[in-house]
Amino acid sequence: MWLLFAVLSSVFAALTSILAKVGIEGVNSTLATAIRTLVVLVMAWGMVFLTNTQGGVTAIAPKSWVFLILSGLATGASWLCYYYALQVGEASKVVPIDKMSVVITLLLAFVFLHEKITIKSAIGCTLIGAGTLLMVL
Repeated sequence: MWLLFAVLSSVFAALTSILAKVGIEGVNSTLATAIRTLVVLVMAWGMVFLTNTQGGVTAIAPKSWVFLILSGLATGASWLCYYYALQVGEASKVVPIDKMSVVITLLLAFVFLHEKITIKSAIGCTLIGAGTLLMVL
């Protein structure tokens, strides 16, 4: 089931890039990010109430709060940078660089989460890096 949702995530991320590139024309990138964030906020809380999981807020441990807040700050910084890059650059070049996050995530997971880098994942990361360079140069 995780694979289906991962594929759907990829499809929606692709749509996000194209829709954002069209929608950001003539709009300040920071304002566009704020509008997008508001929509995501309403949608996420809508799902919380739809699934009746709002009671779980009080059960979240302080450590989880800290890391969820830090993750939110990283997401905000990522979106602000991404929307500005989309506004001034070509989507076909911005998006591949943004997807270099796959390579960076693998390295950070190795360093901080002690996840293994397998031969397959190392080859995959190398190919992603090489493919990104080919696409943007």
